Amino acid sequence: MTVARAARPFSEVRRLMLDRAHGRVPNRNPFEFTDPLEVERAFASLRSLEHGEWTAVFGALASERAERASRAEGRRDANAAKAEWLAAYNYERVARYPAPSSPEKAAAYARARDHYAKAARYFDPPLESVRIPFRGRPGEGDTIVAHLRRPAVAERPPVVVTWGGIDSYKEERRADPFVERGHAVLAVDMPGAGEAPLRGSLDAERMWDAIFDWLADRGDLDPSRIGLLGGSTGGYWATKLAHTHRQRIRAAVSHGGPAHHAFESAWIERSRASDYPFDLVESLAWTFGFATADEYVAFAPRLSLLEQGILDRPCAPLLLVNGTEDTVFPPADQELLLRHGSPKSVRLFPGGHMGLTPQTIPTIVAWLGRELARDLR
Repeated sequence: MTVARAARPFSEVRRLMLDRAHGRVPNRNPFEFTDPLEVERAFASLRSLEHGEWTAVFGALASERAERASRAEGRRDANAAKAEWLAAYNYERVARYPAPSSPEKAAAYARARDHYAKAARYFDPPLESVRIPFRGRPGEGDTIVAHLRRPAVAERPPVVVTWGGIDSYKEERRADPFVERGHAVLAVDMPGAGEAPLRGSLDAERMWDAIFDWLADRGDLDPSRIGLLGGSTGGYWATKLAHTHRQRIRAAVSHGGPAHHAFESAWIERSRASDYPFDLVESLAWTFGFATADEYVAFAPRLSLLEQGILDRPCAPLLLVNGTEDTVFPPADQELLLRHGSPKSVRLFPGGHMGLTPQTIPTIVAWLGRELARDLR
């Protein structure tokens, strides 16, 4: 499926992306392991957002870094090899960004996964790539591909299941802050993203049934202490699961996620001028399986958790985190959640989408740690 693209000017995309690459804004997605000067040179050679040109320019940077990684391995320099493979993966990540919505970008994503797997050989504790059986509907896949990292010292550690949004996949979920606290981390792709076996839909939370069943059958993890962390659009699923699957989890965090107002046509139109580098609605349309932005806009109100009757149900402990000046998803959604259902925790940080400050991730890690350690007897 190819999504019809909106005409956000290339000059605007370049400006927003270079701000992220150079760290001039808190949100560096998708440039965490890249060299800003290399990115600057890449954009200097680009003339459009055409997928073939885009993937070729950033793919060339990835190839250069992959060659350097191979040379580092040849001289047995593990630290350099890891860094270079991560850079190679990251440039292919930029090449497929924001989504693998064309054959060129899908090929870039496949190369990104390959480079990431080579970098992961140097992770400590190691990364285990797992394949979780999924009984989907006709046309859906039968496997959930996930990345598991578990602390070496814990016999049956609690598990944080984490996923990102429309452009941040399991390869981008950072496990170290949780592993350092003794938690295992299972990184997955939310519906419609990465290698997920199904598109986003009104009931795509059923994907997590397979994940919870798999965790229950695995003897080296504690299925009675599961925490959820959904980032950006992925926060939508964390919020929904906190209500629909509250008996199977200890706690959930929605980090910058939507709930209701984000799906209203007025906000959707406003969000197209947000600080999201590409056309946000185009990316959401791809995630939910629509060929055009107009199709997504017509469907979006049905995604409202308020209109679905979800928010007045009891829920597991739920932490809402966002920036007070978010232009991607409305901060009003956090206020709405506080006015419905079970009491919730909220932490708003200054700034834009997801409230990215030096305190944000530590706050999330500490809150989940307390909830997973809580004695329920």
